Amino acid sequence: MERAPQSFREFWPYYMSQHADPTCRLLHFVGTTLGKVCFVAAFFVSPWLFLAAPVIGYAFAWVGHFGFEKNTPASWFSVKHAAWSFRGDMKMWRLIVTGRLGAELKRMSESSAF
Repeated sequence: MERAPQSFREFWPYYMSQHADPTCRLLHFVGTTLGKVCFVAAFFVSPWLFLAAPVIGYAFAWVGHFGFEKNTPASWFSVKHAAWSFRGDMKMWRLIVTGRLGAELKRMSESSAF
């Protein structure tokens, strides 16, 4: 990033540029899905699953970043980036679930967003 983003809208293209590898995105999707399952299950099975949710989610994401993207997660740079990274992960997850990620990647590449 040349200058620090001032909003999530500015951060989003950077976030996606750090998730260019399809395997990294898949690992994020799996980790986020399992994290959501743990979060919901915590209400019915055990409150300890609240602690497992972020551990599982981030474990998959970090494998994606270090093993496939060969970069450092954006959430490590600041608290604001951590919040925007979480929001970006939720947005990317929704785009994958709804089948719109390809269109978003195409839109961003055409607009030179990354």
